[in-house]
Amino acid sequence: MAVTLKDVAKRAGVSRSAVSRTFTPGASVSDKTRAKVEQAARELGYHPNALASSLTTGRTKLIGLVSNNFHNPVFLQVFDLFTRALQDRGLRPLLVNLSDETDPTNSVRMLRQYSVDGVVVASSTLPPSFAEAFAEAGIPIVNSFGRPVAASKVHIVGIDNVAAGRLAASTLIARGYRRIGFLGGPEAATTTQDRLTGFAEVVAARPDLVLSHSFATAYSFDAGRREMLRLVQQGPAEAYFCGDDVLSIGAMSAVRDCGLSVPEDVGLIGLNDMEMAGWENIALTTIRQPIPEIVRSSVDLISALVADPDHPVETRVLPCALIERRTLRPLP
Repeated sequence: MAVTLKDVAKRAGVSRSAVSRTFTPGASVSDKTRAKVEQAARELGYHPNALASSLTTGRTKLIGLVSNNFHNPVFLQVFDLFTRALQDRGLRPLLVNLSDETDPTNSVRMLRQYSVDGVVVASSTLPPSFAEAFAEAGIPIVNSFGRPVAASKVHIVGIDNVAAGRLAASTLIARGYRRIGFLGGPEAATTTQDRLTGFAEVVAARPDLVLSHSFATAYSFDAGRREMLRLVQQGPAEAYFCGDDVLSIGAMSAVRDCGLSVPEDVGLIGLNDMEMAGWENIALTTIRQPIPEIVRSSVDLISALVADPDHPVETRVLPCALIERRTLRPLP
């Protein structure tokens, strides 16, 4: 038989309401009563019922974790970090798969039905209006990996993708590449747009360089491989900024299957520094997106919003760094 609140009250010699207050954050209870209740609970192996607690407090401690890119292995790391960090804060993640969906209406309705205390949209491809729909519905919201914008309506944690594009271009130029390509993810994704903007800005300042650009249909291995196979048939550039590690790894597979080598024939640089990028048989030179720091900062913000829904809107932009491996020719 499950141990009940009534059993704890009887063992501790207090009322059931005293037991309830002991396990209700912020409720008033004396230190003496709290000690007796906690001791009785330990002896009986009692744990508060989260559902019953939510009925009392009006807080479910559920946090909707929304994403739409389950084809990219980097999000396995993202989900692992998010779920553990939320649980460490006493919050409960509710994972929502939005593959191929861009209209927030269904998501807002569903998460309202679950009475979530807040939502984290963990996506770099959904438009800003998606996260804003939650704010307009009165649901505390943090957009992780979102596009930093002035006067944002929602909390944003991410990187400056324009600056990341500049870093990629400068890295290729420093290694002597002159015919340079950008192989981005979906053309409509803000991350693709911003990374290309920064990349093209640096290349445009050098009239001796030739820039080409193309887009994969998704941030996935297969999409990167298909696009690179097409590019190789047309005559590849000397090096590509692929805009994402998993695109880079797909592109590497295509280059090698066409009888070319990396980096001797085609250089590649990615973005994210996912675990796979460091594997010995891949050794991808990439730009590190500080994923653990983004997740940690996002959880800090959603926790603050759950405690205070009027917490001032923040935009947190974290720095990237170049990670040298073996898919670009060395510096002269």
